[in-house]
Amino acid sequence: MNILFEESINDAVKSKYILLELDTFYFVDIDKQKTSFCLIESAPIQELLFFEKNLELHKNLLKNYKLRNWKYCEDAIEHLMGCWNKELDSFYKNIANRISKFKTVDLDPGWNGIINRS
Repeated sequence: MNILFEESINDAVKSKYILLELDTFYFVDIDKQKTSFCLIESAPIQELLFFEKNLELHKNLLKNYKLRNWKYCEDAIEHLMGCWNKELDSFYKNIANRISKFKTVDLDPGWNGIINRS
């Protein structure tokens, strides 16, 4: 998986590749948030028919993750596994693992899905 942070994405990259948002990180040492993206260079021809649907589902997965709508996320992940040349499968598995843990604890009311990094 090719991962870029938002500040390294320019118009040329946006016009040439598919970019899918991943996680947002808060870097404590520099007091700054950075959002990561997966750069997809190509997609199988058979996925083109479902491109817009899968893109919207991916965006809604992230939205619902931040809203703690775990069931929606689990259903979305089940559908999205194998899409995007399987490039995001490890990301989706990671999100599914986080959700499994989150379902067993009381998250802080201020939890927003942003990952803190020292």
